[in-house]
Amino acid sequence: MHPSDGEAWKHFNSVHPHISAESRNVRLELCTDEFNPFGSFAAPYSCWPVTLTVYNLPPGMCMRLEFMFLSMTIPSPSSPVRNIDVCLRPLIDELAQLWSSGAFDL
Repeated sequence: MHPSDGEAWKHFNSVHPHISAESRNVRLELCTDEFNPFGSFAAPYSCWPVTLTVYNLPPGMCMRLEFMFLSMTIPSPSSPVRNIDVCLRPLIDELAQLWSSGAFDL
């Protein structure tokens, strides 16, 4: 199943018809998950890789590694869940700058 078949995608299309009307607009997924680089959950350290995935591709392509971009890694001695917005702010600002400058507009 492609993400465009999901309820969240359909809801976004109904709330933002001016964006969804243009098929060339870039749709991205921002995803993060915790892992322990030392392989032991007893060690008090974790990393949070942040990836961007392009969803304007056919189902067989959108989840391929070449279309998933490691944007940053958040190192932390403990879970940054409460302050993750501070870590993600530079990435969000850069994506907003690309959007406003027309870099995402083909």
